Amino acid sequence: MLFLNRIREKNKDLLKKENLLFLTLSIMIFFIDRITKLKILTNFSDETFFINDYLNIDLIWNIGIGFGFLSTDSFLIYSLVSILIGLIILFLIYAMATSQKVDKFIYSIIIGGALGNFYDRLTFKAVPDFIDLHYNNFHWFTFNVADIFITFGIIIFVIRSFFVKS
Repeated sequence: MLFLNRIREKNKDLLKKENLLFLTLSIMIFFIDRITKLKILTNFSDETFFINDYLNIDLIWNIGIGFGFLSTDSFLIYSLVSILIGLIILFLIYAMATSQKVDKFIYSIIIGGALGNFYDRLTFKAVPDFIDLHYNNFHWFTFNVADIFITFGIIIFVIRSFFVKS
């Protein structure tokens, strides 16, 4: 019974006005990511579109996690990784709901990006990556808008963890 009471209390925390505002931010980031991916999927073929000397649009399908790590053809491993990502998103939502305002912002931008990529994993069984940054023959990992928000959120989180005393 104590466990159920705690869950009810946490549900009340999640529905606080402040948390709904940050969840709205996550949903906005999710839709920004969806719009960019749909634009790329409907307007670009398998050919690389050269924008300038440092940036290309090059659609690739990523079956792994961040920057292609853990790419595998195994349905079991892909499914387990997808379930793990879903659980991490749920944990981040919980952490966002129970944290301070600055941390809520950090968690919400990570959640928004993670939801975008998670949606693609469930819908397409892969994540479309298309931003190709490069200098001469050195190419960074191809990424998407969701990856930008996830990376930005993690960088802010790390900086805050090391340099800001709570």
